[in-house]
Amino acid sequence: MPDWLVLVLAMLGACVVVVLVTFVRNRRAPEDEDPSETPDVIEYMTMWIGVVYAIVLGLAIAGVWEARSSAGDYVQNEAQALHEISERVRVYPPDVRDRIRSDVNAYVSYVVDHEWKTMANDERVTDHGSALLQKVRQDVTDYKPGNDFQAQSYQPLLDQMTAADQARNARSDSTGDTMPPVVWWGLLVGGLVTVGMVFALQIRRTARELVLAGLFSATIAFMLFLIWDFDAPYSRGIAVTAEPFTNLFPALAK
Repeated sequence: MPDWLVLVLAMLGACVVVVLVTFVRNRRAPEDEDPSETPDVIEYMTMWIGVVYAIVLGLAIAGVWEARSSAGDYVQNEAQALHEISERVRVYPPDVRDRIRSDVNAYVSYVVDHEWKTMANDERVTDHGSALLQKVRQDVTDYKPGNDFQAQSYQPLLDQMTAADQARNARSDSTGDTMPPVVWWGLLVGGLVTVGMVFALQIRRTARELVLAGLFSATIAFMLFLIWDFDAPYSRGIAVTAEPFTNLFPALAK
């Protein structure tokens, strides 16, 4: 099921539940009930709960968005480091240069065509991808520079190799969910309590109040969906893609 359809159904479901509960509550309410006589303490508690929950939602969205942005940076750093390696080896002898570039291309092709699917489906990187990057590391570190010019390029190549390895490790660590289960329980229970407090205000079945209550619950459903969608940076609708690799290695993307 597409993520956009999940979002639409969640928002519609939240609106329908609020409207149904309102109708049921009004049907069972005593005939002498006066909605305008809601105690001030209930209005104060409703406002206080709403403010606290809004802060929690904001912090949760900021957290998952930051995690997603960091995941995108890891991919960009890894691709850039590999691109630098591929370009800087031009000072090496043709056979060494071609071998390193071939191994870099093999690793990038595997990440884009195969490993990314594993990250999206299983939320992990593969051992074969690690082995391919290790092969690039061996190519870079095992070569003994033959002159001063090559020696000057050797250390920067090692630095770029380290940067690529660190970025891959960071990408591996960021493939899973960001939010702990206990936080999700807090968000869901808090959402139910916040929407439930709307009924404590004794809303009536006027079109204005029903529309506002429906929009309020749909907004909470939308925010929870955003948190869920951003929670797994490589797996869901608004996911980090392998575009930095395909941009820096356009020949492999064809």
